Amino acid sequence: MAAFCRGKHRLKSIGCLHTSTRNLTGKFDYDVVVVGGGSGGLACSKEAAQLGKKVAVLDYVEPSVKGTKWGLGGTCVNVGCIPKKLMHQAALLGTAMKDAQKYGWKIPGPASHDWATMAAAVQNHVKSLNWGHRVQLQDKKVKYLNMKGSLVDGHTVKGETARGKETILTARNIVIATGGRPKYPTHVPGAEEHGITSDDIFWLKESPGKTLVVGASYVGLECAGFLTGIGQDATIMVRSIALRGFDQQMAGLVTGYMEAYGTKFAWNCTPKKVEKLPSGALQVTWINSSTKQEEHDTFDSVLWAVGRAPESQLLNLEKVGVQLDKETGKIVVAPDEATSVPNIYAIGDISQGRPELTPTAIQAGKLLARRLAGDSKELMNYDHVPTAVFTPLEYSCVGLTEEEAEQKHGKDSIEVFHAFYKPLEFTVAERDASQCYIKVVCLREEDQRLLGLHFTGPGAGEVIQGFALGFQCGATYTHLLNTVGIHPTCAEELTKLNVTKRSGLDATVTGC
Repeated sequence: MAAFCRGKHRLKSIGCLHTSTRNLTGKFDYDVVVVGGGSGGLACSKEAAQLGKKVAVLDYVEPSVKGTKWGLGGTCVNVGCIPKKLMHQAALLGTAMKDAQKYGWKIPGPASHDWATMAAAVQNHVKSLNWGHRVQLQDKKVKYLNMKGSLVDGHTVKGETARGKETILTARNIVIATGGRPKYPTHVPGAEEHGITSDDIFWLKESPGKTLVVGASYVGLECAGFLTGIGQDATIMVRSIALRGFDQQMAGLVTGYMEAYGTKFAWNCTPKKVEKLPSGALQVTWINSSTKQEEHDTFDSVLWAVGRAPESQLLNLEKVGVQLDKETGKIVVAPDEATSVPNIYAIGDISQGRPELTPTAIQAGKLLARRLAGDSKELMNYDHVPTAVFTPLEYSCVGLTEEEAEQKHGKDSIEVFHAFYKPLEFTVAERDASQCYIKVVCLREEDQRLLGLHFTGPGAGEVIQGFALGFQCGATYTHLLNTVGIHPTCAEELTKLNVTKRSGLDATVTGC
């Protein structure tokens, strides 16, 4: 590394094009150049720098269709996990205020929510994180360039500023970590012109008002959930099923609770067009596939949550030879995150077949950096990745769904232990707990190894995070029963499961 740092690099300036070239000894400007400053890219760059490598990060946020733009940190920090969880917390506090009166708190008058106050606080926190990421890069001596990056060849990246100024960087290794952005349904007239996406909702200055959320992915359910929780009128339009890819019994519990909570659902419906009325309201027309009828209603906002597209189009990947999946447009990667071009790697949501989750991108980025530095050979383990859906009744899981377990091992080869339980917090508040449920899927024979664990209830993500460790260690049903629970908690119910679905017995927990 010392020899590398002593190497002199020439800088040519030709008009507005600045070109860093390799010196006569064949050295590169950087050991690692990362394109994309989201969770994965930042983790990879900082880890590589800590291991003594010379690193640069290029990150530029193309404004959304509505003009929304944000700072360094990627989707999670700016328009994903962080603002979503904070707005979810705002909704939980609204529910807590209702519960508080049953617990003896005297709350004068009806409570009301102010969107502007919440939005400003959330946005200020996000901006502090943007600044924090810049400071961290500087402290770790990672060069940060606010530029759009694209590939020139297997060792060269072109950076371009918003004003068109170009810079050429050479690198021994290139890491693509550009993630993805929400999609609009281009076949629906007015969708892009009048709608917003998750790239916009967290940065609105004013309340979205009566909102139609199109799409029942976790993004759609979470957004509609916190909108309902803060007092907005929210409707979710569902084409077929909710939470595709998740355990469908659990998805039914989540949506069932949401309907009781006040969120409306338009099931088996597909949007046809969006029109802006003279009043400023948005009239949405859709087809109900159950009745075969055309229906419509007016809304203040239409939020599209119909999937995400990888940010791969402007990277010049195919010209360089990087293989893309023809259906998804994502980069095809090997187990070591390598692409089809030597020295070019991809991590996070841009990679085909990888979980679109911040923690996996971070872990994959760190491990890749260690391999590139020659410090380790460890590969990312994408099995048993836990996740949570922050809907009004939270849902978290790790491992296989019941459907996946049946498909992989056969219905007769798995056992499902389950329980309906009532959180102690719900008792005095007299809240409905009929959707609070636990399910553990395991093998029937031998040591009854755990295959999947699913939980709906308060603090679901916190509960499953701990149990996820057991999956990494090959935990069994016996291990689960031998674990002493913490009383009185919701999580302890996992250590007491004894009723199987196969038995047909009532799985309702009684007693404390």
